[in-house]
Amino acid sequence: MSNIGLYDSYSVKYLTVLRKLKTQNLTGTLPAEFANLTFLKEMTLWGNHINGSIPREIGDIATLEELVLKDNLLGGPLPQNLGSLTRLRRLILSGNNFTGPIPEEFSKLINLTEFTIDGSTLSGKIPDMIGNWTEIDRLDMQGTSMSGPIPSTISKLINLVQLRISDLTGSDMTFPDLQNMKKLETLVLRNCLITDRIPGYIGDLPALKYLLLTSNSLTGAIPGWIQSNGNEFDVSYNNFNDSSESGCQTSSVNLVSSRSSTESNSIEWCVKKDLPCPTSPQYHSLYINCGGSKITAEGNDYEMDLTAGGPSYFYVSPQERWAYSSTGSFMDNPTANYLANNSFSLNMTGYAEYYETARLAPNSLKYYGLCLLKGSYKVLLHFAEIMYSDDETYSSLGRRIFDVSIQGKEVLKDFNIKEVAKGVGIGITMEYDDIIVNGSTLEIHLYWRGKGTTVIPDKGVYGPLISAITITPNFDVSTGPTGLSAGAIVGIVAASFVLLVLILVLLRMKGCLGGKDLENKELRALELQTGYFTLRQIKAATNNFDPANKIGEGGFGPVYKGVMSDGAVIAVKQLSSKSKQGNREFVNEIGMISALQHPHLVKLYGCCIEGKQLLLIYEYMENNCLARALFGREEQLLNLDWPTRKKICVGIARGLAYLHEESRLKIVHRDIKATNVLLDKDLNAKISDFGLAKLDEEENTHISTRIAGTIGYMAPEYALRGYLTDKADVYSFGIVALEIVSGKSNTNYRPKEDLVYLLDWALVLKQNGNLMELVDPKLGSNFNKIEVTVMINVALMCTNVSPAVRPAMSSVVSMLEGRTVPEMSSVPNPDASNEQIKLKGMMIELQKSLETDTSEGQIQIVPTDGPYTASSASADSAGDLYPYTASSASAGDLYPLNWDSKVLENRYIR
Repeated sequence: MSNIGLYDSYSVKYLTVLRKLKTQNLTGTLPAEFANLTFLKEMTLWGNHINGSIPREIGDIATLEELVLKDNLLGGPLPQNLGSLTRLRRLILSGNNFTGPIPEEFSKLINLTEFTIDGSTLSGKIPDMIGNWTEIDRLDMQGTSMSGPIPSTISKLINLVQLRISDLTGSDMTFPDLQNMKKLETLVLRNCLITDRIPGYIGDLPALKYLLLTSNSLTGAIPGWIQSNGNEFDVSYNNFNDSSESGCQTSSVNLVSSRSSTESNSIEWCVKKDLPCPTSPQYHSLYINCGGSKITAEGNDYEMDLTAGGPSYFYVSPQERWAYSSTGSFMDNPTANYLANNSFSLNMTGYAEYYETARLAPNSLKYYGLCLLKGSYKVLLHFAEIMYSDDETYSSLGRRIFDVSIQGKEVLKDFNIKEVAKGVGIGITMEYDDIIVNGSTLEIHLYWRGKGTTVIPDKGVYGPLISAITITPNFDVSTGPTGLSAGAIVGIVAASFVLLVLILVLLRMKGCLGGKDLENKELRALELQTGYFTLRQIKAATNNFDPANKIGEGGFGPVYKGVMSDGAVIAVKQLSSKSKQGNREFVNEIGMISALQHPHLVKLYGCCIEGKQLLLIYEYMENNCLARALFGREEQLLNLDWPTRKKICVGIARGLAYLHEESRLKIVHRDIKATNVLLDKDLNAKISDFGLAKLDEEENTHISTRIAGTIGYMAPEYALRGYLTDKADVYSFGIVALEIVSGKSNTNYRPKEDLVYLLDWALVLKQNGNLMELVDPKLGSNFNKIEVTVMINVALMCTNVSPAVRPAMSSVVSMLEGRTVPEMSSVPNPDASNEQIKLKGMMIELQKSLETDTSEGQIQIVPTDGPYTASSASADSAGDLYPYTASSASAGDLYPLNWDSKVLENRYIR
């Protein structure tokens, strides 16, 4: 390292740009002699170890237009004399240690276009004089010690493109007036003591792309535009008091812990304060390899944590044992990675494997241990700085500074991993011995207040970082926090079980449980994993299955809307006594879906098995299904704009990614289609109907099975050979994605006589370079052409005739959300495959036929989803697809197709 110095030469005197001294490991103080550079326009010295204060003489350089001193060790008060630099356009001071107020003399800086002061411990109020900076387009004041409220004069800054203010002290404030900021793209007002509603005009700001309003006390209802516009918005940790149901992660919107109510059963557990356990607390330990794969260390199995994350992101582990919430977008690098690796190949010999990776976040990272038993716990937080080097280059100058709280209590202030560990690549563990869980959730919060460097070694590496988390109980697990021994607990449970069995046997003998009618062995053997409803409850809710409450006709019987005594609205799927497959599908569906919980899977509340009645009780979906919304009767169609369509498509993809890759059970759905995608009142997509789902056992590369599904959505290898993997669902998803873009049914839309399916048309348009012709005319020109192109290309990748080429659903989510780019070489050619041609010919013949041939080796003909209109057989409600199939005309579309591929080829392929 070297000190800053000046050469006393003629050339230096006439210097206009001082830029080459940035990131040069410079130490020492700023020389007052810089004032002699009377022609200097730009002074850029960021990324060094310059200390001391800014000399007041710098304010005498009247020609100065840019002063960039960020990411140094400067401190002291801001010189009032800097207010004399009336030509100054950029004043970049973030990542230093300045104190005191912002001088009133800065009011003269009327030509400022950029002012950043993140991370300094400035005091006093945000001055009214900032209203003089009418040319400014970027204002960053994060993590200071300044007090609110934000002055009303901020409304004059109509040229702002980026506004970031956080961590204000003082009294509560209302939402600042920003309605004239038509250029505003990034708005961050986090932890600013705002107790107001979100003004409606915020949703009308035309350029707004990123909104972070987390950790305030915002009230009222969450505006609909926040969840529907498809941008990265975060309103987590607020006090919204509407009770509308929504998931914690809607599209790219983080809603975790955003509601004031903790009691209402109509909202998800994860939007409630403190994330109460949705079931009964049962866990007493937790091991997470943050940002890394599943490993074994110190004799413990650490769960993997490899989700890509991103701005405004909430994730729940497959078994709902833990979750994390990440907020913030990396400044000036929105594509930065939220997973950290050992970037500089640091020598970490002798340390646990979890130190090789980490998770980081730009602003806030909260980990939650969920459904923990009450009691005292030991928490070990494992850290290693792996994103800075240990050489003499400027990349070794990075400073990561953040705070850590556990259960709301600050345990680390201005924590710097590198300083505490005395170097980079060195693992350290911070231990906290008596952490009390009184509810069921343990919260670990890592928080960046703007301190430290933000561009070393590059943009997007700052913010809190953690390698692993270890949580173990301080109480004896065998006795539990209650002090009861394991034997006592077993005894109590056994006695209770025996008593329950005796009561049930007595009731059964009296016929109260319909024991004489329940003959099916499969149903008697079913171990219910969900709630149980009595027939009396369901009859009361549906008004004794009143036809007026009928909302659809499924393949196995009708579906009714019901209202429980507590006001909860439900959907009741009634198994038809005429259904040959009914019991098996009933057992399969209740077994599958009771083990699955995800925001994009329909929620099963319970079942009723009484007499001859077999009923499944689901959450009620206000907007029926996607098929009706896109191509139903005129009065059924929904006005789905492009952001909503994209949200629906991403939701389906996330649901499938959970089924295939994230859930404890790996599931192949087998019947993904627009009819089986339900829409809640906020138009969030939820996958339904698991009657045909198959368990995908990891040791098997595929399942050979009898074929079942819907013509037009089945993958070629499955339709022809019964070869089933999760890639069959990927194919079906691709078809649905094309339907979402086009607003047309794959099986019922015939663009030209020589084109049978929507997929055929899409491939031809792709080949001719006319993809935009596929877009639904109802959208007009109101869609994002890039996003539409990505969705179509992803859909075509998913429908590739080769299952090996189709992407995994997690990759699909990443491509749709713009985190990765589709690999165009995977998009199929319309004439590339004989198998595709064979399938096409077979489907033509099948679609022409309406007869059923059930002889051995022949096809059990299954009509495709017919036109989405009512039929006389189903009276007024038959056209309502909720929640499974279109009408009685297509009620058989879920029945298995038993065929022999050779017979098919001989009979139908010319």
